Amino acid sequence: MKAWLAGARPRTLPAALVPVAVGTAAAVGEAPIVAWRAGAALVVALALQVGVNYANDYSDGVRGTDDDSRVGPTRLVGSGIKSPASVKRAALASLGVAALAGLALAVAVGWELLIVGALAIAAAWFYTGGSRPYGYAGFGELFVFVFFGLVATVGSTYVHTGEISLLALAAAVPVGLWATALLVVNNLRDIPGDTAAGKRTLAVRLGDMPTRILYTVLMAVPFLLVPPLAAYGRIGAVVALVGIPFGRKAVLRVLEGATGPALIPVLGATGRVQLIAGAALAGGLWFSA
Repeated sequence: MKAWLAGARPRTLPAALVPVAVGTAAAVGEAPIVAWRAGAALVVALALQVGVNYANDYSDGVRGTDDDSRVGPTRLVGSGIKSPASVKRAALASLGVAALAGLALAVAVGWELLIVGALAIAAAWFYTGGSRPYGYAGFGELFVFVFFGLVATVGSTYVHTGEISLLALAAAVPVGLWATALLVVNNLRDIPGDTAAGKRTLAVRLGDMPTRILYTVLMAVPFLLVPPLAAYGRIGAVVALVGIPFGRKAVLRVLEGATGPALIPVLGATGRVQLIAGAALAGGLWFSA
């Protein structure tokens, strides 16, 4: 179980929790909050996150782009801890859970959620799977911003209101940027190994210093977007600024040139920033509705 938990990469789970919390909070005051729908949306987001982590582990492992020399969280296939077939089954099972929870929401809310869900599952698998994985071509960050930012946040509002609101869209942008920062710092750490393996992530394409600057922008811009959110009528959104000190520490480590194992704590710190600031944003939106 410890191996499977490590393979699920729990430090990435704030990327699933935060958009559902923020999206649900954005729906407060617009429509009644249906508890089971919020719970189902959370199951979808968490299962997709775990599913994409296992799918990434499987695909990278069978391609040989991960091995024992890799710096970072344990990879089940690359390290030989688990067989490729078992990790593939875990990925498909996780995506299946997301599909079932999403189906329940589609029945209650509308068939359009089936299309969104199918696209999300396909994007999760083909991130590093298939013959031409888009994660190997530098589009992973776009996937994260769209699906773990815009889609997850706006979708969590939509299951209650049946509408795409400007507030939900505005709140989804900082959420997506924080989630993207998580992937960017992960790929920054992996630049040497990914370059050797022919994996052309955005970090590999940009190079070391531009990637560090990109990370800094992704961490800073969400806090610049908080005041406009507060001005929109949800004054409580300003409490999200509580995450600034935590983000500052992570950014300084990156700008100081941390590499390899020294970036592993930064990955955890980035997840904490997203969790702390995201939870504060959700709470602020909820109680100021």
